[in-house]
Amino acid sequence: MTNLPPIIADWFATKGWSPRAHQLDVLNSWEQGASALLIAPTGAGKTLAGFLPTLTDLIEGKHEGLHTLYISPLKALAVDVARNLTIPIMEMKLPIKVETRTGDTPASRRARQRTDPPQILLTTPEQMALLLSHPEAARMFGSLKRIVLDELHALVTSKRGDLLSLAIARLSVLAPSMRITALSATVARPDLLRDWIGQPAPQAPTHLLTAQGGAQPVLSILRTDERLPWAGHSANYSHRALYDTIKDHKTTLLFVNTRSQAEMLFQGLWAINDDMLPIALHHGSLSVEQRRKVEAAMVSGNLKAVVCTSTLDLGIDWGDVDLVVQVGAPKGSSRMLQRIGRANHRLDEPSKAMLVPSNRFEVLECEAALEAVAENQQDSEDPIQGGYDVLAQHILGMACAAPFFADDLYEEIQHAWPYKDLPRAQFDRILDFVATGGYALRAYERYARLRKTGEGMWRIANPQVAQQYRLNVGTIVEEPMVKVRLVRSRSFKKGQTTGPIGRGGRVLGEMEEYFFGTLAIGDTFMFGGEIVAFEGMKDNEVYVSRAQSADPKIPSYMGGKFPLSTYLAQRVRRIMDTPEDWPKLPDSVSDWLRLQQFASVLPSRNSLLVETFPRGAQNYLVCYPFEGRLAHQTLGMLLTRRLERARARPLGFVASEYALAIWGLGDLSALIRTDRLSLDDLFSEDMLGDDLEDWLDESALMKRTFRNCAIISGLIERRHPGKEKTGRQITMSSDLIYDVLYQHEPDHILIQATRRDAARGLLDIERLGHMLRRIRTHIVHKPLDRISPLAVPVMLDIGKEPIFGEGRESAMADAADELMREALAGRDS
Repeated sequence: MTNLPPIIADWFATKGWSPRAHQLDVLNSWEQGASALLIAPTGAGKTLAGFLPTLTDLIEGKHEGLHTLYISPLKALAVDVARNLTIPIMEMKLPIKVETRTGDTPASRRARQRTDPPQILLTTPEQMALLLSHPEAARMFGSLKRIVLDELHALVTSKRGDLLSLAIARLSVLAPSMRITALSATVARPDLLRDWIGQPAPQAPTHLLTAQGGAQPVLSILRTDERLPWAGHSANYSHRALYDTIKDHKTTLLFVNTRSQAEMLFQGLWAINDDMLPIALHHGSLSVEQRRKVEAAMVSGNLKAVVCTSTLDLGIDWGDVDLVVQVGAPKGSSRMLQRIGRANHRLDEPSKAMLVPSNRFEVLECEAALEAVAENQQDSEDPIQGGYDVLAQHILGMACAAPFFADDLYEEIQHAWPYKDLPRAQFDRILDFVATGGYALRAYERYARLRKTGEGMWRIANPQVAQQYRLNVGTIVEEPMVKVRLVRSRSFKKGQTTGPIGRGGRVLGEMEEYFFGTLAIGDTFMFGGEIVAFEGMKDNEVYVSRAQSADPKIPSYMGGKFPLSTYLAQRVRRIMDTPEDWPKLPDSVSDWLRLQQFASVLPSRNSLLVETFPRGAQNYLVCYPFEGRLAHQTLGMLLTRRLERARARPLGFVASEYALAIWGLGDLSALIRTDRLSLDDLFSEDMLGDDLEDWLDESALMKRTFRNCAIISGLIERRHPGKEKTGRQITMSSDLIYDVLYQHEPDHILIQATRRDAARGLLDIERLGHMLRRIRTHIVHKPLDRISPLAVPVMLDIGKEPIFGEGRESAMADAADELMREALAGRDS
């Protein structure tokens, strides 16, 4: 059995602890010269397990330079781990230097770290890419022994994971003896993740380690006498019950899925906060100072509750959190398990969590999540194939560090799991794009970023290329952001501000630029938990002042929405298809399903229900795939094209997470009944061929996706020394380049990357294809003379007006009542 150094063993003893078996297993793997993937439940001491070999190694022998690199998906997590690691190091009086390096680290410290690194450095994938682009990288990382990858499952399913894998492949060249320890609590397919970390050093073994035990979490769904909404995601009905729950616990984390939901929930709780409970807000658009202030208050136990997004759902130990609340459906069991683990962050104590559905369909999803968590079923996504735009960014970064031979870099890149099967011809095309911009752009000098030396090596064309690369490195492309600056308050009249904009004021955070194009001067909206008025906009800054308003707008953020997982979708279909399970549902939901049984039929778990009915002057087709909004939106786009060809005269469609509704002037029931429209043909898989290609050729979505690929690849730069492009400038540049490439080089490497991204991220083509195969010859058509009860939620989304606050809730409730009366009119109970 592995023996701990006496100083560490004594430290465990003074705490009254004993090292856990999986912590010693990680140490044993290190001593055998192996990498390891440790899968352990939240609170099992994964972080200490990851650093135990480092502490042991540094105690037993002096080490000059960087020894261990810890890479986290979140800046806040890196800071938290550094704090938790520094405490035992100080208590053991070890001469070990620990530092963090994130975008918030002062520039002077980041510069010093390149030449004088600490023994343990905690950072993010973006900072890794930045460090590797400097000429000092070989010297800085030559001493590296270990890499600790925390919450790896959260990285490998995105382009950040591509960037990380390429960085690790480079590190395996600079430090051939380094080994990896990866940590995760939620992994559906461990073997894939083990292969992912083993790819850079295939000659060394990679051990799969698991921790046993862990108390079963205690989960519940909010039960309230308040009326459960038919649709929407605000969950306003739950605010009073949530407030009472917060009062009954030490510290409550309230997770939501989007930033706009966070703002609404925070505002709703403050409106009824008669006891002046310390409740805070935390999401990615708030300023760094405000987020750090909230995090410090949580650590010190000064907050009663925090409303947050995914910014706090990974690994961070928040002390006295004794309840996690998920407002809105969790969308996946692995994500729910991850968030549940924030409560009672200890292995032997059960985490306590409560789910709060926002509408009636979400009740079914919450019940499905409850079952999945109880069975410890994981539905985390698999690692993805590498993006061409990320590889282009990496190639440029390597040239910034030092000239390279193409053969050497290609061999190195194949040691990154997402690129292990990359054909040489494709690599050469991407290299040519980085060097010249490609065939259609090579005549423009500004796209010439690499030059070939007489020895056949590739180097940067000029020093400005490296400067621009380092300003723009990374794969996170949000909607164009602007700073929101608070200026001095002034007098208000009917919610309008008057007079000139005041000087000074602090930055509240950042918001997506497009939102302000919908506002007029004086319009009020919520940001950072307070109501502000729009005063004006100049360059990349928006000016706001504090305001008072009964109906402020809620910003609608483009990012932060999660798709319903395939696994939960299957469980939702099963619940609907199993009436004996309905008694556990709220009466309003079980009654709704029974009314659907009476008025139409219910979707079965293996078929697709298609309802057709007239309403007013139009006819409707509503189907219930339960495959998530992205797949449904794509299905709607393709079905309307087919209905046009069938002369069914479609007018539009609307998609939710659970259903799709299409409306038009043609009598769809009659067309299907007379075999002039075949549902099997309508929902045939071949729609993902020419129909999809034709639609993509016409779609603005391709241009939006191309913009992101162009930014990541470095073709379009967001930042220049001392200034930043506006969203409008970036869009104009990318649209112009897209048109040129599409016309003159339609197989350009960035056009290929754009098509792959659109299929995977924005259209969910793979999932849609699985659904179409699943329902083949299993489509149930139910012609009706009026709307069905199950169609009410998705029909509420048709023609929805942008009403905010209580007025929106009331309007939707009235509309739902009217639709239900219509659905049941003339039917005997």
